[in-house]
Amino acid sequence: MRVGSRSDLAGGERSLIEVSPANNNRPAMGEEREGEEELLVPPLNFAMVDNGIFRSGFPDSANFSFLQSLGLRSILYLCPEPYPAANYEFLKDNGIRLFQFGIEMCKEPFANIPEETIREALKVILDVKNHPVLIHCKRGKHRTGCLVGCLRKLQRWCLSSIFDEYQRYAAAKARVSDQRFMELFDISSFKNLPLSFSSTRSSANR
Repeated sequence: MRVGSRSDLAGGERSLIEVSPANNNRPAMGEEREGEEELLVPPLNFAMVDNGIFRSGFPDSANFSFLQSLGLRSILYLCPEPYPAANYEFLKDNGIRLFQFGIEMCKEPFANIPEETIREALKVILDVKNHPVLIHCKRGKHRTGCLVGCLRKLQRWCLSSIFDEYQRYAAAKARVSDQRFMELFDISSFKNLPLSFSSTRSSANR
C-alpha cells in the first residue's frame, strides 16, 4: 500500500448536475449569462456506497469541482500505476489523503485477487477518520466492485444482492472469478466492527 500525506496527493457517459452559484448578481439585459451556473460532473460510475463512502471510475480534471463538493478526506486508489500529476496536485491542494493499493488488472478467468490487499483496503474504509472517502480504480467495475462486495459481506448483505450490485456496474464485463472471490472472502478476522457498518441494510437485502 502506498499512502500519501494528508497534505499530499479517467470514460463513459457522464451525468451533469447543475448548481446555482452563491453569487446572486445577474447580468444586465442582453449581457452573456456565461458562468451563471456551474456544472458539476461526477466521474464515470459514481455512486454513494454508504454514509461517507463513495465509488467511481478514475476521475479526471473535469470531475475536480464535483469531488470538491463531497468534502473528501481520502481517496482509496486500487491501481498499481502512479497517480497522475494533475490528480495528485488536486489532492494536495484540497488536503485529501491518498491510499494506494495496487491490484494488477488481469482478464484471466482464474487470476487470484490478493485477499490480504482487500483486507488492508477494508481497514481504511472502516476507519471513519478517513471519511468521506472515494474508492476508485480505472472504470469502477472490477477492482472497485470486488472491494465494495467484500464490504457488503461485512454488512451482512446476502450474496444475491452483492452480485446484483456488482453486475450493475460491471454489466457485460462481469466476471465469474470476481463473484467467486466475493463469495469465498472470509470476514471472520474482522471483529468489533463499527455499529454503522455491522448490519447496514442487511435486513433489506436478505
